[in-house]
Amino acid sequence: MVKGTTPPDQAAPASTPTPPPGSPPAVPAYDDLVPKWYPGWAREFAQQYFAGTTCVFVLHGNVNDVVKQDDGTPGAYGSVPDFLATQLFGSWDIVLIHDLSYGLRMAAGTDRERLRKMFGPVSERIGEPKLWPKDPDAILALLDQLFQKNILEDDPARRVNVAVIFDHAQFLMPTTDLSQLAGSQGTRLVRFLSWAQSPYIKRSNIAICMLCDRLSELNERLVGSPQVATIEVPMPDAAARKGFATWFDNRDGRLGNLTDFTPDQLAELTSGLSLVSLERLLARAEKSGARLDAGSLKALKKGLIERQARGLVEFVEPPHTLDDFVGNDGVRQRLVDDASLLAKGRLDATAMGYLICGPVGTGKTYLAECFAGSVGVPCVKLKNFRSKYVGETEGNLEQLLGVLRAMGPVVVVIDEADAALGNRESGGDSGTSGRVFSMIASQMGDTRYRGKLIWMLLTSRPDLLPIDLKRQGRAEVHLPLFNPRDEEEVRYMFKVMGRKNRAPINPDLLPGGLASRGLSGADIESIVLIAKRGALIANREEITGEDLKAAVEEFVPSAQGLEKEKQELAAVLECTSMSYLPGDWRERLKRPDERARLQERVAEIKRLIED
Repeated sequence: MVKGTTPPDQAAPASTPTPPPGSPPAVPAYDDLVPKWYPGWAREFAQQYFAGTTCVFVLHGNVNDVVKQDDGTPGAYGSVPDFLATQLFGSWDIVLIHDLSYGLRMAAGTDRERLRKMFGPVSERIGEPKLWPKDPDAILALLDQLFQKNILEDDPARRVNVAVIFDHAQFLMPTTDLSQLAGSQGTRLVRFLSWAQSPYIKRSNIAICMLCDRLSELNERLVGSPQVATIEVPMPDAAARKGFATWFDNRDGRLGNLTDFTPDQLAELTSGLSLVSLERLLARAEKSGARLDAGSLKALKKGLIERQARGLVEFVEPPHTLDDFVGNDGVRQRLVDDASLLAKGRLDATAMGYLICGPVGTGKTYLAECFAGSVGVPCVKLKNFRSKYVGETEGNLEQLLGVLRAMGPVVVVIDEADAALGNRESGGDSGTSGRVFSMIASQMGDTRYRGKLIWMLLTSRPDLLPIDLKRQGRAEVHLPLFNPRDEEEVRYMFKVMGRKNRAPINPDLLPGGLASRGLSGADIESIVLIAKRGALIANREEITGEDLKAAVEEFVPSAQGLEKEKQELAAVLECTSMSYLPGDWRERLKRPDERARLQERVAEIKRLIED
């Protein structure tokens, strides 16, 4: 991959007609300048390099994974730096790699002959490798000397192609405040920017490649420069996982002796895993002699993905489905229909996301879990990804989103979304909240992932969520939840809560007048547990009518009446379909100006609470 050259196998045949006089010279298409089997990110690298607009590239994302190193069969796999050194820069005169641990060294993979040939031109220009300094700033000065000598060389035949790979570049150029750029960090930043802006380096065969897994950890002034190209290395797709699994399993010539799955099935079941993680799965089966079956794959994949996401997601394996959800029939039916569409593969007709709102205790989390259990796809809850360290919050979120995109389809549950997602206001946190909000909103609105990333935002205060997240194309379906409305619904919910808590209850034994108490689902569950506790203290497994009566009389619901009223009104005002509302609310909203009166009541309650 050298500017101004065309690979021999891409040269025009003798029969190619001569272009008319005055027409521009024929230039080979960028796609023809690198082999067809190169991964997409490598082809994008080649396109930007041959365009001549930059010489500094930042590769980010899945850069610590393995990648196929040749087009042979069965082929070989190695690291991204090895791929750069032996493939993209495989014909270059000088390829150097640097990290803070080993310093600067020549790179040619396992090709000793190429290393030997590289030694001469390197030593001639910047001295023998054993004399190279270890200090990063001294190394950058040495590289600058190499670039300048190459540019000023009068004899074109003596100019060499130079590629420098900076592995773990975030530790060399970390994100930092402007006040900390007065010393060596500032010197490094200016040097990289000057290389990126130099028209002489751009015209030469010189490439500077920086690798980091989290783009947000690299200095934002470098990443944000229009002279620097950023290219994401994505998680492997199904074809890449299939190819790797086939290669690993067939190394001993006995394909299919490690798992109970075909290569296509394994590729589908391991969505979200890097090739390194997939290798750990297969190596475990190889060493233990126990074939990888559905049960062990599920357990191991769960642990590996949680580690890939650095413990920032929690897998939820709900034992219940929408059949177990009680009340709010319109909401339940909407989710049943959407689950059916997903099962049929009609991702184009499904919602980008849901906003589930309602007073505390109405079963928002339970509904999300029931939906995940019905659609039969993985369900994850986001943990707290915020950090006190500069840039780490954005890095955590970047890592999370990369894993989630590779896992799809997946249900992503964000509880207390109003607090977790923040808004566009910085709030004195150096802009972190605004950047987090922007990243989340951008991903939620990416229609390429419709039906693949299913967002479920749960909150009792939907009025605190920014309107940007609630608009159509993001969390577009707003589902309000309410307390049970009539006696029959309350009694059935007691039965379901008893089943959930392994405390069977006969609804006929319940006292009357329960609907008038305004009990939430959480309240009902608490009463069931009180009754169960009373029965166990009396050395009985069966819950009697007396136990239930005593539990109902003993239970004292929360006294925050105004707060709960405000939460219910907010849920009504957020609702995006009349069919989701109970009958009494549908009738109320038919009155003229009723929504305006509800908004006035919300404002009044807010003033009363603040006073």
